[in-house]
Amino acid sequence: MNEHSNESHIKSDAVQDEFQSFNLLSRLSATLSSPINGRVVLGPNWFASVMGTGIIAIAGATLPVQFPGLFYISSAAWMLAVILLAVMLVVIPIHWIRQPGTFTAIARDPILIQFFGAPPMALMTVGTATLLIGSHYVGQSTAIAIDSVLWLIGSILGFITAVAVPYRLFTQLSVSSDAAFGGWLMPVVPPMVSATGGALLVPYMEAGPFRESLLLICYAMFGMSLVASLIIITMIWSRLAHFGSSGSTRVPTLWIVLGPVGQSITAACALGRAAITAIDEPFATGFKTFALAYGVPMWGFIWLWLPIALLLTIRARHKQMGFALTWWSFTFPIGTCVTGTSLLAVLTGLPMFQWTAVFLFVILISAWFVVLTRSAHGSLRGQLLTPSLNAPHPKAFKD
Repeated sequence: MNEHSNESHIKSDAVQDEFQSFNLLSRLSATLSSPINGRVVLGPNWFASVMGTGIIAIAGATLPVQFPGLFYISSAAWMLAVILLAVMLVVIPIHWIRQPGTFTAIARDPILIQFFGAPPMALMTVGTATLLIGSHYVGQSTAIAIDSVLWLIGSILGFITAVAVPYRLFTQLSVSSDAAFGGWLMPVVPPMVSATGGALLVPYMEAGPFRESLLLICYAMFGMSLVASLIIITMIWSRLAHFGSSGSTRVPTLWIVLGPVGQSITAACALGRAAITAIDEPFATGFKTFALAYGVPMWGFIWLWLPIALLLTIRARHKQMGFALTWWSFTFPIGTCVTGTSLLAVLTGLPMFQWTAVFLFVILISAWFVVLTRSAHGSLRGQLLTPSLNAPHPKAFKD
């Protein structure tokens, strides 16, 4: 009886939070007509809030250790992510139409352009969350249909972004020798998210060549994103070694490195499980074996990069690093580490992975709460809505 009461209380709080968030978004939408402290600038980086919220639902649904109230937390995260996505898909395009110079300015900025990878990942994150959590509310067939549409659109847009943004960076945008930062990963990670989301759809596809083709396409997108990510991570490491860290709001993007790492583990494990339903032996067992052979060593890199990113973030805070939308980098990447660790727990059955996933989930929830609160505060004050498109790019330095 007490457990039922506690869950009802959690559900009630979640609904209240959703209404408060909806009111906040309504106020943000109104700023299109009356800018705060100058010109309103809404870029694709706002979709990171959808990613950071939706990943909570996915992480909660896959967490190997379930506890009372977890389903309601995941449900609230899914509902809020749906609301955020719907608002972004309406408000931001209208904003770009009403202020056409904004899109052009973003496309010309070597930092801001990288975040065009966020919208396709936001679409696929909400799609996967709908399949895992939303199916309890809208039914499985409807959830599969919604996820399939969002996955397809997100995958197409993600592939276009993965090609177009680097091409523009290679041919038109000027960058300094210390310019490599975590944001460079944003355009190339969507295919990895496609690989993960596609793996969950494989069992629902018609058996035969179509299902097998989808599985192999997902593996191809896995490789597409992984190779590009490893190249960029190497460049980030090189920049840090040669020039140091900027100590600016660019520093949180170092956490994005955890994104392709955790997402690749999740994708490898999810594809390994899906292979059993889509492809004949011995390849099915081989793909499942690959999940562990790849996932565990890559999981080790999480525990190398996480303390490095944490120390550099603490250093930046000591140097008066302010708040910016880049703080959403603390959410989705950690969420992918949760999902990757959770699937390793499923494949191995080891308590080590199970409780580590819970530990990371707690960190995820804590980071999300802090970033959401700061985002709401900064938006209402107008600081996040009126950034300068001509701000000097941060310079890396060493102590």
